[in-house]
Amino acid sequence: MKKLNALFIGVVLGLLTLNCTSSSTEKEVQKSTFTTEQNPVIEAKVDSLLALMTLEEKIGQMNQYNGFWNVTGPSPKEGDAAKKFEHLRKGWVGSMLNVRGVKDVRAVQKIAVEETRLGIPLIIGFDVIHGYETMSPIPLAESASWDLEAIKNSARIAAKEAAAAGINWTFAPMVDISRDARWGRVMEGAGEDPFLGSKIAVARVNGFQGDDLSKYNTIAACAKHFAGYGFAESGRDYNTVDVGTSTLHNIIFPPFIAAKNAGVRTFMNAFNELNGIPATTHRELQRDILKQDWGFDGFIVSDWGSIKETINHGLSKDGKTAAELAINAGSDMDMESYLYVAHLAELVKEGKVKEAYIDDAARRILRVKFELGLFEDPYKYCNEAREKEVIGSKENHEVVLDIAKKSIVLLKNENNLLPLPKQGKKIAVIGALAADKNSPLGSWRIAAKDNTAISVLEGLENYKGNTVTYAKGADVSLGATTFVNEVKINKDDTSGFAEAISVAKKNDVVIMVLGEVGFQSGEARSRANLGLPGVQQQLLEEVYKVNKNIVLVLNNGRPLTITWADEHIPAIVEAWHLGSQSGNAIAQVLYGDYNPSGKLPMSFPRSVGQSPLYYNYKNTGRPSSDGPDIVFWSHYSDEKNTPLYAFGYGLSYTTFQYDDVNVKMISANAKEPIVEVSVNLTNTGTMAGKEVVQLYIRDHFASITRPVKELKGFEMVSLAPGEQKTIRFKLTTEQLGFYDNTGNYMIEPGMFSVFVGGSSDTTKEANFELN
Repeated sequence: MKKLNALFIGVVLGLLTLNCTSSSTEKEVQKSTFTTEQNPVIEAKVDSLLALMTLEEKIGQMNQYNGFWNVTGPSPKEGDAAKKFEHLRKGWVGSMLNVRGVKDVRAVQKIAVEETRLGIPLIIGFDVIHGYETMSPIPLAESASWDLEAIKNSARIAAKEAAAAGINWTFAPMVDISRDARWGRVMEGAGEDPFLGSKIAVARVNGFQGDDLSKYNTIAACAKHFAGYGFAESGRDYNTVDVGTSTLHNIIFPPFIAAKNAGVRTFMNAFNELNGIPATTHRELQRDILKQDWGFDGFIVSDWGSIKETINHGLSKDGKTAAELAINAGSDMDMESYLYVAHLAELVKEGKVKEAYIDDAARRILRVKFELGLFEDPYKYCNEAREKEVIGSKENHEVVLDIAKKSIVLLKNENNLLPLPKQGKKIAVIGALAADKNSPLGSWRIAAKDNTAISVLEGLENYKGNTVTYAKGADVSLGATTFVNEVKINKDDTSGFAEAISVAKKNDVVIMVLGEVGFQSGEARSRANLGLPGVQQQLLEEVYKVNKNIVLVLNNGRPLTITWADEHIPAIVEAWHLGSQSGNAIAQVLYGDYNPSGKLPMSFPRSVGQSPLYYNYKNTGRPSSDGPDIVFWSHYSDEKNTPLYAFGYGLSYTTFQYDDVNVKMISANAKEPIVEVSVNLTNTGTMAGKEVVQLYIRDHFASITRPVKELKGFEMVSLAPGEQKTIRFKLTTEQLGFYDNTGNYMIEPGMFSVFVGGSSDTTKEANFELN
């Protein structure tokens, strides 16, 4: 057959018949309780292209390789790289990851399009987690903004820059719910709550994919990790997950369902096992629930090498078995295991894998490529002029500065120490992180240029009215840190303490910037202790002895245990890892040019022994003590049950007053409930400010026990001093029901409580009943 290039295929396939029949496997997958609208023209082109492909070429679409050679240099001649290069030229590679930049992407795409038999273009993937080169705050920090439009805009900027660099697919958003701050990947998600997590999942998917995936400045999103990864035992990455079906359906699944309904085009399965089966080979998760019950028509990619890792799990005896189990379970694309391309053709010929499953997987992958417009123009993402114009633009930095300010959470502010006066003060700045231009970029910033973040010191330099003196005090880490190396923490070098103490004595206010370096959270960065790393706690206590006017600015990728600081330090600012504009955002908040409005997306524990910790816990049969000396109730003998800072908590430079909660029953019928909830909010302070008004419910008695509180609504409200607004929420079927243990959504009659306030520990309550 004469070679067909991708442009020609796009024309030819458009002329072919639209009346393509589906295999039994395709019908099995398309059976759905959700509505899936497919483009009939694209479906016809996909099926017609499949008819032209050999079995090996279909399997090739299911094979993803990491960038394996200098694509602008000579082609590899020997070894593993040479074999991969041969596969690329044969059309046996459907996707590549970690190839970036227009020049390199064009080079590999040219091979796929112009040197293979059918000229099928590659889809180019990359971990665009919270920015490409211009970095937004880490996702957990962004989630603290509770500002869905700002989060969407952040993902939009990331997509524009990535697309300008030749990339058309990101392995984000991570929508795993996690309740355990020990797990390093909490920095990559939206925190502990499924309602907030679902809203943020939709915002990020819409930001990445836009309103038209075929545009040159949008990229396909990927909901990960399906499923349960955030519940790894002991908070240790890659560890076993063992959860009940109620948790699976009510806590873990909702953000994935929301992402699917928002049109996310790919899913990634998880490293963990669930109910004794690794997620990569979990048929019920992938083929039954995601593809059949939910009607997902995009494709599933494995996580890095996870198909091969089922051997280590003790499920697969060898690579061939692993490939068989993974494809039969519904895992469509093999990322860096090399097992599909090595074994699937043989498995089909042996009758161990249905060819219909190969067709289904290839069809899904080709569908997304057509949706991206890659067949129409394989080089649409390869414009060098656009690359130079878009990446790192002033507009992009303005957007990430906006979300950085909104992500900051004010945890404590005794005696109105903040905001700082803009003139006439002597200010000491202490801590290695204050001058750090790399850590603020955070983890998962592999396209960012090192040391390009605005440091806290640089941000403070924009305010000229005060005298600022800097002392490092102590290093946090020893030597350079990278994504692939363990962070070595300074555990004993206190040689800089004397200078820091001397500087603190001579100044009116001390700003101490402490916390984690950027690579101390993220994948494989689990921690057994959640305090300030190394000698930083000691430094904080020594400085406090000579100057108690301390503003503690935290740079971190997870909740920390800062009980001592809460008891002693007058002002505490949670500033996370805020990205490229970190220092400017922090300075503007410290000086009051931006009134902080962030709210915590995860509970902060008092002690690591409380982990996992979350606000939406179950009441249990012994929920509280009947007296001060009663032992037999659910508690610790050496710590409170409550968090140090609750989910949804965050202060402002102004104050807000909530009046009583009012409930109006529009319909009390449990089959079609409509409940209106209102509250009056007043700014009782002296500054304009924003408050995230949060609504929680409790279903008191149900066929499956329900949490003591569940977030079911929130609204960002801006108020001038003295201004009052009435905030109204509507509760309907979507908010008042839950999933049973088999995944059926239900609403039951009975008594409900509704709570409205500024955090999850609000006590403003009203009751209503459904019949």
